[in-house]
Amino acid sequence: MAVVNVTPDSFSDGGRWFDTDAAVAHGEALLAQGADILDVGGESTRPGAGRPDEDEERRRILPVVTALTNAGACVSVDTMRASVAEAAVGAGAAIVNDVSGGLADPAMAGVVAGLDVPYVVMHWRGHSRDMQSRAVYDDVVADVSRELGERVDALVSVGVRREQLVLDPGFGFAKTAAQNWTMLARIGEFERLGLPVLVGTSRKSFLSRLADPEGEPSPPDQRDHATAATSLLLARADVWGVRVHDVPSTMAALQVNARVEAAR
Repeated sequence: MAVVNVTPDSFSDGGRWFDTDAAVAHGEALLAQGADILDVGGESTRPGAGRPDEDEERRRILPVVTALTNAGACVSVDTMRASVAEAAVGAGAAIVNDVSGGLADPAMAGVVAGLDVPYVVMHWRGHSRDMQSRAVYDDVVADVSRELGERVDALVSVGVRREQLVLDPGFGFAKTAAQNWTMLARIGEFERLGLPVLVGTSRKSFLSRLADPEGEPSPPDQRDHATAATSLLLARADVWGVRVHDVPSTMAALQVNARVEAAR
């Protein structure tokens, strides 16, 4: 799953693809590089980010969704708003990716149930402006697994089919660097919930201080090699998918893994 940020304030690319034509061209390039899914989003979820209003979010993403669908892409829409999800699916999106797991908009569950499309449910404890203050866990893997399980039960109880659901443990969302590393080390435990797992480690801040935890962080666009390494680990753990900004580096890592597996 490759990221197409149609935002002026993304942590990873600083608004390089905010223009519709630029976003479409970027998505087409990612598709040519080997992406299976293009994840189009119009709201930055970096720590401290503000929210665009609903009309602005629609304006940003709907033309991009339409154009990329017409180009043959499988498009997911990255949104926390039910009305935006519904409009994006109407424009051709095939997947709804909701970083709030349905908590930000009470209408989302009913809309997703009616649309009957795959629904990515991420672990979430609040909006970007204050989420890092909520990174308090007894055991981050056990707690996140329990809270995801509770979301699954709640969604199924209001009509979402279990078969629609994909789970995302939410790397970087209300998680400290140490907690992110723990989740990565124990990623297989999330599969005990019996649903596909999507992981988004790409360019996250916990990858920015590999050599020296107290040192100067590397900028986001210099974290792609580290991201590819996590993609390799995640492939070895047999997750359903990885969400990345740079496709070629992750594709190379996955091809190495495939060659090793073929040689066994």
